[in-house]
Amino acid sequence: MKILLLPPSDQELLDAISYYNEQQKGLGARFYNEFLGTISLIEKAPNAWRKIGKFTHRINLSRFPYLVLYVVENDKIIITCIAHQHRKPDYYISRLI
Repeated sequence: MKILLLPPSDQELLDAISYYNEQQKGLGARFYNEFLGTISLIEKAPNAWRKIGKFTHRINLSRFPYLVLYVVENDKIIITCIAHQHRKPDYYISRLI
């Protein structure tokens, strides 16, 4: 499946990596690897994760307090949001599809 990061999710990913790199050397890379592992889980079973909108699914990262919102469309997984679960938890509600 093809993975697409819609703006501003692409920037949210970069911001999270940057934030964790500022906290500890290499932590941003660990966050990114965790993100890639989460994407791999989505690819294996795209409809297995909780639906929170008509078409939007949600999956939590295991080791970081982030969630990924995504939509499955034909052969694509469209990432609509990468959000910290404890900072402004409702700001991504407008991105539910």
